[in-house]
Amino acid sequence: MFESLSQLVLQQYWWIIVSLLGSILVFLMFVQGGQSLIYAIGRTEEERSLIVNSLGRKWEFTFTTLVTFGGAFFASFPLFYSTSFGGAYWVWMLILICFVLQAVSYEFRSKPNNFLGQRTYEFFLLFNGVVGTILVGTAVGTFFNGAVFSVDDMNLSRWETPYHGLEAALNPHNLLLGLSVFLLARVLALLYFINDISNEQIATRSKIRLFRNSIAFVVCFVTFLVWLMLKDGFNYDPVTMVVNMEPYKYLHNLLAMPVVLVMLIAGVVLVLFGIIRSLVGSRFTCGIWYTGPGTVLAVLSLLLIAGFNHTCYYPSLFDLQDSLTIENSSSSHYTLTAMSYVSLFVPFVLAYIFWAWRAINKKQITTEELSEESHKY
Repeated sequence: MFESLSQLVLQQYWWIIVSLLGSILVFLMFVQGGQSLIYAIGRTEEERSLIVNSLGRKWEFTFTTLVTFGGAFFASFPLFYSTSFGGAYWVWMLILICFVLQAVSYEFRSKPNNFLGQRTYEFFLLFNGVVGTILVGTAVGTFFNGAVFSVDDMNLSRWETPYHGLEAALNPHNLLLGLSVFLLARVLALLYFINDISNEQIATRSKIRLFRNSIAFVVCFVTFLVWLMLKDGFNYDPVTMVVNMEPYKYLHNLLAMPVVLVMLIAGVVLVLFGIIRSLVGSRFTCGIWYTGPGTVLAVLSLLLIAGFNHTCYYPSLFDLQDSLTIENSSSSHYTLTAMSYVSLFVPFVLAYIFWAWRAINKKQITTEELSEESHKY
């Protein structure tokens, strides 16, 4: 089946798979968003335990999706992996440290006689929630704004600054995306608290914070999106592979791919509907089920315009001709074909995640239930 497909079709197929995993990861980062709100929403020890244990039931989904996303990217587009992870290693190492601290904190926060103390692990969760989300968004921003690297004829890459990725945070457009991801994660977390935790005080505080964070998110995201539509983009000729700057490139990509444009509009509408309905409906608790899919659609559309329609998804600011595209950075036809058969299991994995989520969230978590639990985070 997949053997008969051309190299380009397989490359496009795997860019869709990677983009889908990336968009699901952004949605699941509501766990990080919730961690950044532990002290803002939880005023007592009991409330903070409810929040941490509610998030603790989902943190492994985020971690697993992150690993799967990285593995799929490495296998399908290895030149990006070696260039970015090998060159911008300070950014990726900081992201890795954030997620390692998260895993350790959930496992040891409530363990008796832990020598660091409960507050220390809660600080680690807070650190992961703030720094981790902003860094991930900033790193993704380089898909649109480029990075300072070179690639020679042997596909050996070299980072051309001594800061190894940290310079990405100095680009205001990258940072704006990082703040958008951070604020979106908080919005999703607040909607999740309203849906999952049975506590009147937490629900009330979550709605108050939801309004503030939603306004900040909309401002940041709309500014990022308008800036993206108006900026020059990195286009390449599909025949000569010569890279050039094209005015309004990402706007042209959206207009050239109406399905992606519809996905972006639908995603934005779902996100706003989930937020507004939760704010105006006193008994409405299902906002996460609208804003979550909306997030996936919106992020997926942005990642698709970053790599499709002859666009360099990882532009080189050192030399435009060293920029990475889905055509010059992918694995061989044989590898992509073999991986494509494995990808047929993806729907089953997504179905399992959905089933596990529903099984865990059959009823809201309560203080009484938490007191009876043998395993607490």
